[in-house]
This record gives sequence, structure tokens and C-alpha cells, in this order.
Amino acid sequence: MDVVRRVYFPLIISAFLSACSSAPEPESKVTSSPTLNQVVSVNELLSENVDLFQFYSEWQGTPYRLGGTKKSGIDCSAFVQKAFIEAYQMSLPRTTRQQSKRGIKMKWSDAQQGDLVFFKTNRSTYHVGIYLGNKQFMHASTSKGVIISRMDNPYWASKFWQVRRVTL
Repeated sequence: MDVVRRVYFPLIISAFLSACSSAPEPESKVTSSPTLNQVVSVNELLSENVDLFQFYSEWQGTPYRLGGTKKSGIDCSAFVQKAFIEAYQMSLPRTTRQQSKRGIKMKWSDAQQGDLVFFKTNRSTYHVGIYLGNKQFMHASTSKGVIISRMDNPYWASKFWQVRRVTL
């Protein structure tokens, strides 16, 4: 039994931890300074999508918890799954890996509000959020909980993987 614990326990823990996580975000340093015309508040971005704005408002600040699905703690894929149900009445799979196979892969230049944005945070770890427009996305950050981050933050820009559009 002790051999089984030594061999399989680390494998199980490793698989569990690689499900949906990201490294802590460094201090936000925008690589390109936005001009006055590019600065758009979250309220303006979400003003046309009341359901998405309401969902974010209810969950903002919720702490990150790997495997979590509640306001006491949620991970990135559960946050996105719940947001799509509330804002779009659309069902998504539970894991980031499964979500990354849904919809149509888009060019970054064609990204629109509501598209899924994916990041490879290391060789086998993925992260997901919902694109809001103006280089911003909402997600459950491991270090700050449910927040809105910038795509051009050096950390996120270096980890960016793909954009996917999920439609009915």
C-alpha cells in the first residue's frame, strides 16, 4: 500500500493541479500605453450586455479555488461555464481543456465580446476567460480571484494561446 501511495499519489495530485490554474499575475504593466480614445471603462464595455455585466458584478472578487464552483471559491473554467449559462443561456463543458475544443477558432484580430480566450500557463496547464473587448477579459485569477485583466499585460500576452467563438 505504501508503494501505491508513493507512486500514484503524486500523479493524481499533478493531474488535479494541472486542470485550470495560472501563475500569479505580475504587477500590471501595459506593453503599449493606451491613447485617450482606447481607454474604455468596464461599464462601457458591458453596457450592451446587461446579463454579462450583472454576472461579473455578482462574482467580482470571489476567490480562486481549484475545482471550486461556488462563491466561496471558483476556478477559471467553472467561472466561464457559469457565465455562459447566465449571460447566454449556453452550456459549456466543465474543464478548460474541454472548453478549448468548443466553437470556432478565431484570429486574435477578429475577437469579439463573449469569445473565450485561452492561455497556456505552462506545458500542461491552461487558463480561460471571457473577452470583453478593448483588450480586456474577465476570469478567475489564481492570485486575485474573479477580476478583469488586460490581454496586453506582459504575463497574459506571453501566455496567450487562442480565441474561440462559441455559438448555438
